[in-house]
Amino acid sequence: MAIINLDQVKHVLCLGAHSDDIEIGAGGTILKLLEKNPGIAVHWSVFSGKGDRASEARDSAEMFLKNAGASTIEILDFRDGFFPSETANIKTHFEALKNHVDPDLILTHYRDDLHQDHRVICELTWNTFRRHLVLEYEIPKWDGDLGNPNFFVHLEQAHYEGKTSRLMSGFPSQADKHWFSEETFMAIMRIRGLECNAPSHYAEGFYARKVSW
Repeated sequence: MAIINLDQVKHVLCLGAHSDDIEIGAGGTILKLLEKNPGIAVHWSVFSGKGDRASEARDSAEMFLKNAGASTIEILDFRDGFFPSETANIKTHFEALKNHVDPDLILTHYRDDLHQDHRVICELTWNTFRRHLVLEYEIPKWDGDLGNPNFFVHLEQAHYEGKTSRLMSGFPSQADKHWFSEETFMAIMRIRGLECNAPSHYAEGFYARKVSW
């Protein structure tokens, strides 16, 4: 299995359609990056968050980015579930983002995610950032749209337990949803850890459409 070293990453752009997407898809990887790369800068953009969901999104981002050298957190208020009809306005924001963010790594949604909002964010990521390393994260849900990732990040105990504990404490508004559970998040990381033979048995899987070195 080929290994790409992310130790030189100094600036990360995290993109999520909804308040908990980034954490669910890439929370362990973010914690590992911040541990391995002291002083890393993170730009964290959530495109749909209002009321309690916006407050949770900001508080959660601050928890995950506690050890970042610099961080910018933006919580936008595009209409949840209607991103395809708001593509032009979201694209305008992406163009503005491109003018002041030049990341080494972009974490965004998976191209074949069946949630319409997730797909829009992924499509605009690739439309806007054409010379960057992009890793697409996955989110387990009832649609059953998990695929076969080709890029894996091995997680240590501090990363996978740190991810799940932050998720469970950071989003109380989601506690009544049957899928939002520690078991769900640990299960998908365990499966990905099995697939990549992670020493700890846990990993996060991503989709690397284009990778250059």
